[in-house]
Amino acid sequence: MKALKFLLKKEFLQILRNRFLLAIIVLIPVFELAVLPWAATFEQKNISLCIVDGDHSSYSRRLIEKILSSGYFKLTSHEPDYDHALRRIETGHANLILIIPPAFEKDYVNRQPLKMMLVIDAVDGQKAGLGMSYLSQIILAYNTQIEVEAGNRTGAFINIKPHYRYNDAMRYQNYMVPGILVILVTMMGGMLSALNIVREKEIGTIEQMNVTPVSKSMFILGKLIPFWLLGLINLTIGIFIGWLIYGLFPVGNILNIYLFAFFYLLAFTGFGLMISNFAQTQQQAMLVLIFFLIIFILLSGLFTPISSMPEWAQRVTIFNPVRYFVEIVRLVYMKGSGIHDILPQLYRIFGFIVVFNFLAIVSYRKTQG
Repeated sequence: MKALKFLLKKEFLQILRNRFLLAIIVLIPVFELAVLPWAATFEQKNISLCIVDGDHSSYSRRLIEKILSSGYFKLTSHEPDYDHALRRIETGHANLILIIPPAFEKDYVNRQPLKMMLVIDAVDGQKAGLGMSYLSQIILAYNTQIEVEAGNRTGAFINIKPHYRYNDAMRYQNYMVPGILVILVTMMGGMLSALNIVREKEIGTIEQMNVTPVSKSMFILGKLIPFWLLGLINLTIGIFIGWLIYGLFPVGNILNIYLFAFFYLLAFTGFGLMISNFAQTQQQAMLVLIFFLIIFILLSGLFTPISSMPEWAQRVTIFNPVRYFVEIVRLVYMKGSGIHDILPQLYRIFGFIVVFNFLAIVSYRKTQG
């Protein structure tokens, strides 16, 4: 028992003397509990809505106003026909299309049965189901309000005909598996690279590298390439397992995923090496990496749609590289998006490559031990 007492005393003293570790221990729970619950919500808001108004009557305008005033929907555009509106869903600018038929007001006044079509992007099955539910309730309330104003006359109810696209079966696995692939690649690229230089510091081999004439950029490149290759191998294994267990395979060209992963891993391994340069122990490197991974994952749209997050959180996600990879993998897997559809995200990843690897090179000091 006496030996245990001294061992415990030694461990606590080491922890208390490590200001870096103490800061991380405090920051992680504070950030998770004070900030992330506001972003990681399952309530759906700001659902992007595209409207095809074939009637342009006072009744149709009133219905649109009621939908938008609910706070759940955000109008992205009015389109003249279904084909133009469908393009908005294909490019990710809309989650739902509400098609108001011609003679909407006339048929309503004449007590004729009314049918509306609702086209839903069902890549995110939860968001699609809730969007359908919200809109149905709003239209039901609208129908009731009109009937009350007309003297409680019993009239034809407005029926909505939903049409789910990209995930007809509304399987949650179809939505989550592509996102989990991203996490696997991210863990491989970030974790191993973050531990690499620190491990050499701990075992002393970094001193041998420091006295060689190898430049800093060449040293970082030599560290980066192995983890880049391992990340691509990990992605291949994940795609195979997704097909074997869940029967999922990209609808689009699988090479688009590999193209994006190629550059994504260059960025994230650079991020891991940057952490490794600042950390003195593997424990420090892991804690810092986990801290950032929690933020990256929860603010990536993996679980909660970014559009449902508060406005400040949506702005923060702009600086999250994981967000763009999650978007790309889901687009290629479920929508069959091509190279032109993923170019905006690809350009942003180029920026992360430059920033992270530049910081990794600058932060590496050949005099460190």
